[in-house]
Amino acid sequence: MITGSRAQLVALLKAWTEAADRMTRGLPAGEIGPVEGAANVPPDDTGEAIGLDASGLTITFGFGPGLFVDAQGRDRFGLADRQPEALRDLPHFPGDNLDPARSQGDLCVQACADDPQVAVHAVRNLARIGFGTVSVRWSQLGFGRTSTTSTAQSTPRNLFGFKDGTANVKAEEAAALDEHVWVGAGDDAKADWLAGGSYLVARRINMTIEVWDRQPLGDQESFVGRTKDTGAPLSGGGELTEPDFTMPGSDGPVIPRDSHVSVVHPDHNGGVRMLRRGYNFVDGTDALGGLNAGLFFLAYVRDPRTHFIPVQTRMAKVDALMEYLKVTGSALFAVPAGARPGEHVGQALFA
Repeated sequence: MITGSRAQLVALLKAWTEAADRMTRGLPAGEIGPVEGAANVPPDDTGEAIGLDASGLTITFGFGPGLFVDAQGRDRFGLADRQPEALRDLPHFPGDNLDPARSQGDLCVQACADDPQVAVHAVRNLARIGFGTVSVRWSQLGFGRTSTTSTAQSTPRNLFGFKDGTANVKAEEAAALDEHVWVGAGDDAKADWLAGGSYLVARRINMTIEVWDRQPLGDQESFVGRTKDTGAPLSGGGELTEPDFTMPGSDGPVIPRDSHVSVVHPDHNGGVRMLRRGYNFVDGTDALGGLNAGLFFLAYVRDPRTHFIPVQTRMAKVDALMEYLKVTGSALFAVPAGARPGEHVGQALFA
């Protein structure tokens, strides 16, 4: 936010809600459109989605800690007494190499579509609408997906070539979503406005692709704890078979204790789960010709203090995969429940 006006913040959210509603229905961002207006004024839609349908576009908004209080603890928009207790900057985990220019933020916009041009069009037009009120702090374009979110989907692969997100919470698991993803009505007395919403953890994770590609297949599978082919746990069975962490191997458990599957499994983390909706990214190459690539990790959780921070702390300390990962961006946002007809995004926060 580049304004200190609460009225301008609310006006922005109203304008974003209207534009998002239009674009998710396959309409231009503005009522006039990209080419129908007067020739002597800028159009109210940028035009790169002309001829394209909605492509399953969804737009999700979130509020960062900085929207409530600034770095000096000052109440920016009269919202400090409504800041959720869990909405604080994520800690600096062991192994983090964060770029401040790719971290934090007051507001979050996540646009997802089957056609990336439709998603970029959405973000571009929301930024255009917010000119003078907001400025883009950082952005990340992802492709594919790195987790399955429905039983109807096949499990995709990350850039290490392994199936990713096998044990992710699925849309069909209503009870698990209530327990692990959606914020409950009584979770935080001063943040009742967030009930039915969630917390979004965003982590930009660079992968050392070239180093990984030189590791033997057996070592790669030991680091992950699953086979590269089917995604089955090293203890046997198919992809969806529960891992047996007690099965002996030639040198300790057949699934190594420091494998990724073992470190992050709910059985070893108090039963907590998260809804992952991450994406792969490739942002060109670095000065040495290596791929600037990795995983844009996105996860929705009911409470980051119980469902993410302990898991990430354990992973940073003992996960064998961490040798090939470098976290370069980090942020946390409170995502309000979806706007009902006649409401604007986050309306309950300002009520």
